[in-house]
Amino acid sequence: MEKQKMETTDMVRENIDRIGKLFPHCVTETTDKNGNPVHAIDFDKLRQELGEAFVEGKKERYQFTWPMKSQASALANTPTTMTLRPDKESSKNFDTTENLYIEGDNLEVLKVLRETYLGKVKMIYIDPPYNTGKDFVYKDNRFLTQKEMDTMEGKYDEYGNIYKTNTESNGRFHTDWLNMMYPRLKVARDLLSDDGVIFISIGEEEVQNLKKICDEIFDEENSLAIFIWEKRTSRENRKVFSVNHDYILAYAKDYFRFKELRGSLPYTEQILSRYSNPDNDPRGDWQSVAITVQGGHGTKSQFYKITTPSGREIDVPSGLCWRFTKDKLEELIQDNRIYFGSNGNNVPRLKVFLSEMEQGITPHTLWKAEEVGTNDSGKREVLHLFKGQSVFDTPKPVSLLRRFIEISCKDNNFLVLDFFSGSGTTAHAVMKLNAEDGGNRKFIMVQLDEETEEGSEARKAGYKNICEIGKERIRRAGEKVKEEAGLQGQDLDIGFRVLKLDSSNMKDVSVAPNQIGTFNFDDVLDNVKDDRTDLDLLFQIMLNNSIPLSANIEEQTINAHKIYNVDDGDLIAVFDRSVDDKTIIEIAKMQPLKFVMREPENSAENKYNPDNIIDNFEQIFDLYSPNTIRRVL
Repeated sequence: MEKQKMETTDMVRENIDRIGKLFPHCVTETTDKNGNPVHAIDFDKLRQELGEAFVEGKKERYQFTWPMKSQASALANTPTTMTLRPDKESSKNFDTTENLYIEGDNLEVLKVLRETYLGKVKMIYIDPPYNTGKDFVYKDNRFLTQKEMDTMEGKYDEYGNIYKTNTESNGRFHTDWLNMMYPRLKVARDLLSDDGVIFISIGEEEVQNLKKICDEIFDEENSLAIFIWEKRTSRENRKVFSVNHDYILAYAKDYFRFKELRGSLPYTEQILSRYSNPDNDPRGDWQSVAITVQGGHGTKSQFYKITTPSGREIDVPSGLCWRFTKDKLEELIQDNRIYFGSNGNNVPRLKVFLSEMEQGITPHTLWKAEEVGTNDSGKREVLHLFKGQSVFDTPKPVSLLRRFIEISCKDNNFLVLDFFSGSGTTAHAVMKLNAEDGGNRKFIMVQLDEETEEGSEARKAGYKNICEIGKERIRRAGEKVKEEAGLQGQDLDIGFRVLKLDSSNMKDVSVAPNQIGTFNFDDVLDNVKDDRTDLDLLFQIMLNNSIPLSANIEEQTINAHKIYNVDDGDLIAVFDRSVDDKTIIEIAKMQPLKFVMREPENSAENKYNPDNIIDNFEQIFDLYSPNTIRRVL
């Protein structure tokens, strides 16, 4: 059995492999920091392949850069050994839900999710912290020196001066924010499906910089729009101008793929009122449009006189021509698609049937408060759910998130991700829209367990961190949505599995040479950390085998051994160390796609060499299920 990999893919190695497939002779060998041979790229040979298109050094070229950009980019590609541990107690409908709520730093969470959800997320919405001069909670210190870490922690600036906030007078005002956003957006792009879309809310302070890094990460050609959202209707008199709007940047993974499947907004009552059926046409309601166009590019066949049913002769107006040739117009008249008025004497117009129109209207880029709500309406929604307790200051309104979801896809069965989930408005909007249109959209919410402020209304109400607020909001919102839709007892997924980011379940058994004499090898006979459960192990294995974290998990017992059957045989795992041949035979007969087990218990006569046990299990699978992929922790 092969050893189960317990860390995410090294994206640097992946990129080297991709280059190697295009230019095999540009791949060479070198050694890593541990002296192990690894593949690397010979840039001299790659430069020869690319010729004049290769740019390096201080040559002038268009680029957007800032201090430590290269380190921020590298963060997105480095592997992680961290994992997600399930928390059944704070989940809702853990065994049946397909929704996820994940607590932890979103960069590490995104990297943990990358292999399993690569290209599977249809829509991403994020409302990242605006750069308003406050400290950032997200500090990625992996590549920083102590001095640089002190700077980012607010101890000293680059000139040795003490400071505490990311004020505009600080030279790192934009740098810190960009270094926080850049790696997260890079990983987020990997999660998007080819027809996927990302929406990002942002204020004035960083909208220009955000546009530049999104153009770089998603490609400028995939920029869809910058929406203007009227976030408040009241006037603010403290500044030179009252800023009443925010921006929402929209980018597709692939512009043309998204365009094919983009969703539309429902027709408004005002638009529907334009359609009627005065002549009882069996094709239903219609409205009429002019059949004249500018005559400058018209052909001779588009200039002629039309005789109405009443006998009136109508010539084309000066400067215009008819949209159709005379023969085509006759076809339309025969098909009852030309309307001459109730008396048959009016200028002809084309009937446009509602049933033949695209089912919805194209979204515009100016979103008014009366259409999608404001910050105040979002806050009122949370106040109502929490019975008057002001537990979150600036939640987005459900109607705003609903619009993002509606225009993301014509389909109503897709995955939504929000990795700055805050109060959980995105989850609320997903459940509400599913209840209204019978959709099967699923959500993944990710939120850092940032502590609430001492003395705040949230802390007084018993919520120690933002995650506690978000989870409770989703619980209450789900019940309210179900009640309002009259769906008690019917299928509507208002649950969520809670998962928490943590270090690997496996012990670190690396030993420095000067420690070998004091190292106790008995301590690593069991390589799983003492405080980890079988369910912890199962979820890490699901991640490492690209199995969705929402997959159905069934616990079964075979010969007094507990086994976990994930998605009806996609994965079977057993974590008892005393598994015998009879149990392995029963598992093999189930013919799972993948099977994972812990190192088998050592027998007295073969204390430190369980290989013969593994070999026996391999032979059993070769007999009963030869195609099963078998791994051992």
